[in-house]
Amino acid sequence: MNPNTWRLLTLTRLGLGLPLALLSGLCMAQATDTRGYLLDGAGRFVGSSTPGQCWHNGEWTPALAVAPCDAVIVAATPVVVAAAPVTAAPVAPAVVVTPVPVAPAMQRLNFSADALFGFDKSVIGPNGMAMLDGLVVELSGSTYDAIHVRGYTDRIGTNAYNQKLSLRRATAVSDYLVAKGVAPPSIQSYGEGESNPLTMLADCPGGKRLLLIECLQRDRRVEVDVQGSKPAER
Repeated sequence: MNPNTWRLLTLTRLGLGLPLALLSGLCMAQATDTRGYLLDGAGRFVGSSTPGQCWHNGEWTPALAVAPCDAVIVAATPVVVAAAPVTAAPVAPAVVVTPVPVAPAMQRLNFSADALFGFDKSVIGPNGMAMLDGLVVELSGSTYDAIHVRGYTDRIGTNAYNQKLSLRRATAVSDYLVAKGVAPPSIQSYGEGESNPLTMLADCPGGKRLLLIECLQRDRRVEVDVQGSKPAER
């Protein structure tokens, strides 16, 4: 064979082989996921003359869409973006509630001054001692912080006299309780005189002295305020 003819045939084969190799590589790249499309014998998409319109087979679903076929579906496929890590909100420190001290309960006892002393007197009589002894028994076993004793008189007599009389009565009651073993951290005596009466002027308008003394009996009194607590009974 003529050498020039051999060179021409060789170049022709090489020139034809290169396009076939490129086409074969292209078909292999596109054939990676062509399950939903009709392909010809050369592995190419079968479709209409309109670019991008390929014929589907029975297996096709939008999830199998590839380009250049169904390029619109491929472009519309949502891209899943990993959500940013959620940082937990800082936990507020626990609130420490400090209990508020509750003031001990206060108990008020009201004694008739006439029963304790007798009219216009400040010396405790036998009946008065018996009444205060009952108070001492009541206070036994209790925890108390303070005892306040307040003496009151009626409005018969001068204000100055009634003030002194009420203080003498309150002091006598305080001293008796202490002598019986009642010794709180604080015990105070107050003379309130004729202040804070329990009767009204209209209740006892006046008249005969004995009737007025009897009418004003509620105003003559000694109040004992005990602040503390008593343990529960078992």
